[in-house]
Formats: sequence, structure tokens, C-alpha cells
Amino acid sequence: MQIPPSEPTEQPQWTILKLLRWTEEYFRSKAVEGPRSGAQILLAHLLGLERIDLYLRHDQPLNPEELSRFKAMIRRRVKREPAAYITGRKGFWSLDLAVSPEVLIPRPETEILVETALGLLKEIPMARVLDMGTGSGAIICAIGAERPGDLLFALDCSEAALRVARENARSQLQGQGQEETREDAPRFFAGDWLLPVRRDARFHLILSNPPYIPTRTLDRLQPEIHHEPKAALDGGEDGLSPIRRIASGAWAHLHEGGSLLMEIGHDQWEAVEELLRETGEYREIRPVADYEGHQRVAVATR
Repeated sequence: MQIPPSEPTEQPQWTILKLLRWTEEYFRSKAVEGPRSGAQILLAHLLGLERIDLYLRHDQPLNPEELSRFKAMIRRRVKREPAAYITGRKGFWSLDLAVSPEVLIPRPETEILVETALGLLKEIPMARVLDMGTGSGAIICAIGAERPGDLLFALDCSEAALRVARENARSQLQGQGQEETREDAPRFFAGDWLLPVRRDARFHLILSNPPYIPTRTLDRLQPEIHHEPKAALDGGEDGLSPIRRIASGAWAHLHEGGSLLMEIGHDQWEAVEELLRETGEYREIRPVADYEGHQRVAVATR
């Protein structure tokens, strides 16, 4: 089985439906995860359609230029490059985010962090919120989309990541009246965790999806993950190095009754709970489970 030719020998040879079926089987033969959805995502992006529209226009033929571009996308995906990097887009919460190899691809489980944050902020008007290690800006943009008027701040040590985050803040929030020059637009800063934060700065909520994968296990992860920035994944020898730093310092920047939220690995809750208790600064510490029952978010209230 070969990749579809860049120029059909008969017209119309490659319709949307035929190409979807072929690509799904080709991905399956190469053990590419999610072969059907992957084929749909790539072809819909190429044609500027929603995925449902592919089936409404199933008999539409592709022209030679479209076939050539789709062939290049297939080759990248077979090399296990994530579909989000190929399309440059990833859906998260209610947002359509720009992504690049400089940022971690937002995951569905991180929406648990956003849900938990919104629940805690429900009774706080004009909350001050800090997102550490913001990456694509997915978390802070999701909160901004739901709570215009809050004072939002985000940090990352990568200038390249911050460029992506700023782009997402502009594109995803300006439709709700937010622009970078407005008081309620997210403010982005470069720096290593809490180092850029003024000593007297206080927040109602500090959140983070820090790197939490132990260094020794990185090589065993699925091939797609090796395309993502290692700095956003590598949590040190035990997977807890960034979490340890955040737990020990975040309390000093929380209002009384404010909370720290961190996404954690599915098997890390007991170790993270111990780190938070060792500080002696949090009066309530609890986990929040994801939809598969794993303890996915650690919540610590000052």
C-alpha cells in the first residue's frame, strides 16, 4: 500500500471518503494511535472543514495540490509527530489554541484543573490568579474565558512558549472584549517558577501543571511524546522536583484562604500530600480525581 499519489491518474480518484478510509487503514498498519480520528483531524484541517463536514461532503474530490499536501501530513504523522503539531491547533476547554513544538500539547485531564479552579473562584469577585509554567497559556486562557474581570498572571521560563501563550490570549479572549492592553488581560512574565514574583504579591489562586514525569521513565513513553519539549515533561529523578519547589514557596504568595492547585501524576498523590504537609502552611489538603478515578489534582488551601 502506497501513499496516495500527488497527482491522481483518474478524475475524480481520491474523494474525501476514499481518502479517509485509506488513511485510517494506513495509520492502523503503522500502529499509529487513533487512526480514524487522526485521519479526520488532518484532512479537516487541510480542507478548512469541521470533522462532521467531511462526511457531509464525502464525495468531494481532492485536487493534486491538496493530495500533495495531505501526503506530507501523513508522512509526518507516521513518524509519530503529534497531529496537533502538524495542524498547529489543539482544542482545550472551549478554546481552539495555537500550539507548536515549543509548548506541551494541552491534555483533556488538565481540564480537571480548570474545573477545580473555577469552583474555588466562584465566590471571589475580581480574583487574582497566577498560572506557573503556562506553556501554551491553555489554563489561564480557559479561566479568562469563563471569568472576564479577574486579574490574571502567567509565568514560563521559555520565551518561545510565552510567544505562543500571548498569541492564544489575543486570539481566544479578545472576542470577549479582552485585549492585551486591557486591565483584565493576562499578563505574561518570563522566569523560573516563583522567582519573578514580587515578595509582597498575593493571589487568591495559584495553579500549575508542572513537569512530573520521572527522568528515568521518559524514554519509555509513547513516541509522540518525544516530539514535545522535554523541559515541560521532566520532573527530575523522582518526578517531584518542580512540585517540591512550588509546594515550598507558593503558600507565601497566597491570601489567607487562597489555594494552590497542581496537576500531578496518577500515582503521585501520597508523595505530594506529604510534601505539602511538611511545609506546615496549608490548613486543608485534598486530591481531586479525574474521570478515570486517578488522583489528578492536588489542592492545598492556606
